[in-house]
Amino acid sequence: MAKNGNDAEIDEGLYSRQLYVLGHDAMKRMQSSNVLISGLRGLGVEIAKNVILGGVKSVTLHDQGVAEWNDLSSQFYLREEDLGKNRAEVSQLRLAELNSYVPVTSFTGALTNESLTKFQVVVLTNSSLDEQMRVGDFCHSNGIKLIVADTRGLFGQLFCDFGEEMTVFDINGEQPLSAMISMITKDSAGVVTCLDEARHGFESGDFVTFTEVQGMTELNGCDPIEIKTLGDICNTSSFSDYVRGGIVTQVKMPKTVAFKSLSSSMAEPEFMVTDFAKFDRPGQLHVGFQALHAFEKKHSRLPKPWSQVNTSVNAAQSGSAKQEQLDQAIIKKLSCLAAGDLAPINAFIGGLAAQEVMKACTGKFMPIMQWLYFDALECLSDAEDAILTEEECAPRNCRYDGQIAVFGSKLQELLAKQRYFLVGAGAIGCELLKNFAMMGLASGEGEVIVTDMDTIEKSNLNRQFLFRPWDVTKMKSETAAAAVKQMNPSIRITGHQNRVGPDTEKIYDDDFFESLDGVTNALDNVDARMYMDRRCVYYCKPLLESGTLGTKGNVQVVIPFLTESYSSSQDPPEKSIPICTLKNFPNAIEHTLQWARDEFEGLFKQPAENALQYMTLWSVLEAVYKSLVTDYPHSWEDCVVWARNHWQCQYNNNIRQLLHNFPPDQVSSGAPFWSGPKRCPHPLEFSTNNDLHMDYIMAAANLLAQSYGLPCSTERSDLTKLLQDVKVPEFTPKSGVKIHVSDQELQSANASIGKRLEELKTRLPSAEAASQFKLCPIEFEKDDETNFHMDFIVAASNLRAENYDIPPADRHKSKLIAGKIIPAIATTTAAVVGLVCLELLKIVQGHKKLKSYKNGFMNLALPFFAFSEPIAAPKHKIDWTLWDRFEVKGIQPNGEEMTLRQMTEIVTKVSKKKLGKHVKALVFELCCNDETEEDVEVPYVRYTIR
Repeated sequence: MAKNGNDAEIDEGLYSRQLYVLGHDAMKRMQSSNVLISGLRGLGVEIAKNVILGGVKSVTLHDQGVAEWNDLSSQFYLREEDLGKNRAEVSQLRLAELNSYVPVTSFTGALTNESLTKFQVVVLTNSSLDEQMRVGDFCHSNGIKLIVADTRGLFGQLFCDFGEEMTVFDINGEQPLSAMISMITKDSAGVVTCLDEARHGFESGDFVTFTEVQGMTELNGCDPIEIKTLGDICNTSSFSDYVRGGIVTQVKMPKTVAFKSLSSSMAEPEFMVTDFAKFDRPGQLHVGFQALHAFEKKHSRLPKPWSQVNTSVNAAQSGSAKQEQLDQAIIKKLSCLAAGDLAPINAFIGGLAAQEVMKACTGKFMPIMQWLYFDALECLSDAEDAILTEEECAPRNCRYDGQIAVFGSKLQELLAKQRYFLVGAGAIGCELLKNFAMMGLASGEGEVIVTDMDTIEKSNLNRQFLFRPWDVTKMKSETAAAAVKQMNPSIRITGHQNRVGPDTEKIYDDDFFESLDGVTNALDNVDARMYMDRRCVYYCKPLLESGTLGTKGNVQVVIPFLTESYSSSQDPPEKSIPICTLKNFPNAIEHTLQWARDEFEGLFKQPAENALQYMTLWSVLEAVYKSLVTDYPHSWEDCVVWARNHWQCQYNNNIRQLLHNFPPDQVSSGAPFWSGPKRCPHPLEFSTNNDLHMDYIMAAANLLAQSYGLPCSTERSDLTKLLQDVKVPEFTPKSGVKIHVSDQELQSANASIGKRLEELKTRLPSAEAASQFKLCPIEFEKDDETNFHMDFIVAASNLRAENYDIPPADRHKSKLIAGKIIPAIATTTAAVVGLVCLELLKIVQGHKKLKSYKNGFMNLALPFFAFSEPIAAPKHKIDWTLWDRFEVKGIQPNGEEMTLRQMTEIVTKVSKKKLGKHVKALVFELCCNDETEEDVEVPYVRYTIR
């Protein structure tokens, strides 16, 4: 068993994506926290799974109950053969596999005060109100952080008490803002003006500090200053005169928050609103959950499915907890559904509760203050005559009893027949498959088809919980399918290893899509999402779309003929960095990292690809000339010589040429040229005693050797000896060398390269001769610590940063930016997928009303939740009368009958001419034999316009 704790190093290979969410300091604090999770039904196991994946010091599972049929609808680590066994003991073995760094133990005794003192965080689920009160008072008075979580059917409850003084080190998790300064006034206000390239984003109340200010140097390195009103910082009247330059940077300041104990908060609750369309709902549910506790205490059971509970408990309330008027309809539904146990609700509340555990352990992000209530009553049938009875929802001693208690047995039959296509088996895909298995999707005549062409990597194990260390290098789709079959042997699931796109339309063809009931995306890129969206629109299939970014998550539901599609609205494109900024005028580490990544592609991937392409096509001649003639190495020594000369070119010669063209004191249009976003560089001098210089040579030489199929070396001492014999050509800056200051100049220059290319053609070897060269393009792979890819990126970027006096980035940050890594954490994924599966329940039931569906957005760091109706499908008014016709004759000019393909082309052309841009698709239906091929002759077709 690996060890967590203060002296344990963080396994960046495992936790890399989570580290980009929490940071190293928070991870270290979490690795010192012992967590107790009481109650191992569906909600408890969901919380435990996420907390163990997160990497706390230890987790203790507590439960005195045994597995029952009702548990199997959401407790994914219980099997039918476990019925009658203690839930904690059975779950412990399977949960312990999730993370070898986290010891997991079970405890089946009573929760005494003495047993609680060993933990920093206590989580109570499936507990009585009396026990919550007792444990809550003890934890509050002994500095133990408490979370109470509960789910009842379509309802969820969450409470947090992290003590009277909790320090939050980072309230939102966003990167500190930074901006370049154009002016600071010397007066009582001290107004700071930033360059106009983009909005700076600072707000009143933010704290900032300053660097690189010329003139008013008193601000450099100052203690954090609060922005009083937007722009004003402090009295600068006694400071030196401002000259130019400077960078203002936001400083994250710790914040102290106070929590009331559970007993105090019960009477005077503070609510976190999850759905602003249900603003008064938390107060109602606060009373309703207490009524359920009172009923359970009196009868030793929950109300039977679709029966009612006495709501007189409201009369006993005091303070703000007492409701002026109780919403009897809501309380009735809470009573009717209380016996239910739904996997999607447990996934959502479990994801939130696990994130609160992490907040309690780390002080990272703002905790929930203090009560959160959630309901998904829209999942109930929206048909006006839909009424469920006790008999329909009574337990049947089957694994779906918890779901039948809410929706009845008919929905269960519908779920079993569903045929769904899941695209992606990563983090979201794994969570979806787990929920599908628990819900009984495709557990009868239906089928789940999951496709993913990726293999499992170590970094996946931190959040893709269906995979284990021994699964690394296996196919994701097959491994995930096998894992959920263990959870529910009845699920019919098939794993594919195909990428979705035009290349696989012979596999995912008309017959395939027409056989589907719906599609669920679990993708990590916009292009694939838009492709699947187009396919779903074409075949009129519902689509469930979701995504995460750190603690942020979103859900979108697309329903044919009811909502807009995924592609109907798009985020604005990411702002690109101007080429000239990358090439000559970087001012941020992001610029040097992008430059280093471009270097990698231009040196070790594109030349080999260009040379291989040249064997059949004369193109990209300059890159080919270098790779086949001037830079072609024949040995490891040649690779070292090339790397040393390239270092000299990039970090010394080019900088000297730039300063020759634009000296440090140059003035342009009355202002210093090197001002504002332009940082004046300085050349570097190579030294074998400089580790960064040697890192670059080692990485660059090895990558070049790999690209040309030559032997490599990692011996640093041998490299040093080789470098002592390398003769670096003298360089003298030249006059007349054009250096482009703007992208417009660069574009103009690109129009006049024809003569150079013609000259190169005469000096290149023939394509036949080029085919004898051994060239291998290197695909950038950020997660392999032995392939020199990130070694090159880090060294190249930080050397460039040193040229321009930009603060360097460590390997961790460099990997995030250059590798375009999407930060991810298991808690957000679980919560988002819970919401997706609630929408799935609506689709399967056939909800017809737009208001029944919910698009959702959340940020667990703030925390913030927003739900809204999907945007309706746009309707267009078409100028069309009863006299208008499509005049399409089925006879060609030569007298022959048209084929269906020809008919389709003509009708499409006529339709678009008549109806213009409003025609989205033309759907043709053969009015003859169903097996007619599209190239046979047909007399006519029916068609509809969409």
